Amino acid sequence: MTETLPADLVGSVDTPTKTAGHVIVDTLEAHGVKRTYVVPGESYLDVLDGLHNSEIDTVVCRHEGGATYMAEADGKMHQVPGVAMVTRGPGAANAHVGLHTAWQDSTPLVLFVGLIPYEHREKEAFQEFDPKAWFGTGAKRVMVLDHAERASEIVAEAMFAAVSGRPGPVVVGLPEDIIKKQVPARLHPPIPVAYGGMTVADWKSLNEALKESEKPLFIFGGNDWTDEGAAEFTKWLESHHLPAAAEWRCEGTVPFDSPSYVGPIGYGRPKPTYDLLEETDLLVFVGTVPGDVITDGFNIRQNWDQKNFLVTIDPSLRGRSGPVSHQIVAKPDVFVRDLVRMDLDVKESWKEWTGRMRGEQEKFAALPDAAPGEGQARMATLMANLVPKLPHDAMVTFGAGEHTNWAHRYFPTNGYASMLSARNGSMGYSIPSAVAASLNYPGRTIVSIAGDGEFLMNGQELATAAQYGATPLVVVMDNQEYGTIRTHQERDYPERVSGTQLLNPDFAKMAEAFGGFGVRVERDADVPAAVEAALEASRNGSFALIHIIVEQRVKAY
Repeated sequence: MTETLPADLVGSVDTPTKTAGHVIVDTLEAHGVKRTYVVPGESYLDVLDGLHNSEIDTVVCRHEGGATYMAEADGKMHQVPGVAMVTRGPGAANAHVGLHTAWQDSTPLVLFVGLIPYEHREKEAFQEFDPKAWFGTGAKRVMVLDHAERASEIVAEAMFAAVSGRPGPVVVGLPEDIIKKQVPARLHPPIPVAYGGMTVADWKSLNEALKESEKPLFIFGGNDWTDEGAAEFTKWLESHHLPAAAEWRCEGTVPFDSPSYVGPIGYGRPKPTYDLLEETDLLVFVGTVPGDVITDGFNIRQNWDQKNFLVTIDPSLRGRSGPVSHQIVAKPDVFVRDLVRMDLDVKESWKEWTGRMRGEQEKFAALPDAAPGEGQARMATLMANLVPKLPHDAMVTFGAGEHTNWAHRYFPTNGYASMLSARNGSMGYSIPSAVAASLNYPGRTIVSIAGDGEFLMNGQELATAAQYGATPLVVVMDNQEYGTIRTHQERDYPERVSGTQLLNPDFAKMAEAFGGFGVRVERDADVPAAVEAALEASRNGSFALIHIIVEQRVKAY
């Protein structure tokens, strides 16, 4: 991404002209963008025209929130920012949910927004809004292309801003008349990104802290890893018998089956990892910081005498709480490059500590009985029948709600970005992210676990799946309620159920109407056959949906 473009790409004084909209597309292509997710609008037709003959795949989505979620998922899966395009006013408003997800999840994303013509500003023109006022507090940068000749420069700057430092979303406004102007078709080269790294002082400090520690714990998270960096990190941990826990909804960087993986830490954390943050005598956060979710609302690990090492490229440490013993300014891969040169003597206390916690995680993740029981269908039976049939590189996506805990507990995430979710708690993420994952990895098994309320927020993107050949297997857990809110309600207002109950359609028939495979399951005895049929449909080139109707108040843990 940081390579200099060849001279024939950059161009010369004799370079022919193109419209600014076409130059934008050319610049995205030169920056390595493979796919853009769009909801079309008349405000950026010239960019759509530029995409017509481009190598970039244009995925037409059904809602701007779905499009931006898909682009955000792309940003999680790759080193190149995800790209979404929407139109002005209402389109921009609908896209805001994906922007907030990218902000809180630190995901590189560039959102292009078509705008009213430059000459129409400040006249309350049709769908006019101020992009800097709307997005200024929820994006790393907001830029508006007011000078057509800067089109390529603005795109290069946006791509750089999205990935440099702590990754995040960038918004680029495209006035309708400006992007139609002819400009020299010279392309701005990609701007190199600083990756940081351990200084000699950093290395010595961490080395000494590890040597002194009897119960060290690494916590990995964020979206700034690569497959290679994650694999090297895992290898080093395992060789030293050191444990690692996953930030909430970040499982997989250290694989599910690794002897060093000791479970997830976050909202609704399982008991095996609940007390880890206080018991450990050294915490090393890699790619993330101890925010409110990890520290249970800024309550755990707040003693200033405790040792916390924070490895993050963000020097501001935005979002952290509790003590900071040492900060290492580095992206995860560069930190790991330096870490693996640290050859430590393995302590027996490390082996005992890691072994105990790994044993707890294995008990926690042990599958329930696959044999169906009597009566109502159960998610436990579904997971017990689904997981053993999954290939090693299966991926899982989900949004927000208690249904996600079935994935946290049982889904075998083996590799970076094998779990895609929204750490800002945003609902509606499951289906768009599953579509994006399937388009990025055709032939790979993609499973999406959605709640009934969550599914209906963006379930229409199954039409996008059908149009472009995405083949995720979707499980809709239907308990006829907003379960997470009901749980809080029962705690604070017991036996006063209000505003949380749902009446749902037949989701299996919806799947069939969108052009996929659907099966409705009400009895536990029918679960194994439904799982097999859905897997077969997904393998044969169709998306599949299991509508499983379960009892209320039955939780994964």
